[in-house]
Amino acid sequence: MKSSRYITRNLIKILMVLLLILVLFLIGLVIGYSVIGEGKSSEVFKSGTWIHILDFFKK
Repeated sequence: MKSSRYITRNLIKILMVLLLILVLFLIGLVIGYSVIGEGKSSEVFKSGTWIHILDFFKK
């Protein structure tokens, strides 16, 4: 019984860290694209923007 609580608590901690990483990544995208890149913050989530960015790496 004690080991299942230990596993559950550690899984919750890992999921919280992964969620925090995802949120910080999204915030970084918005700041980088809108503040540094001088674009609209909503454009960073459009697929056309990512196609354009990935074209630079393919060439």
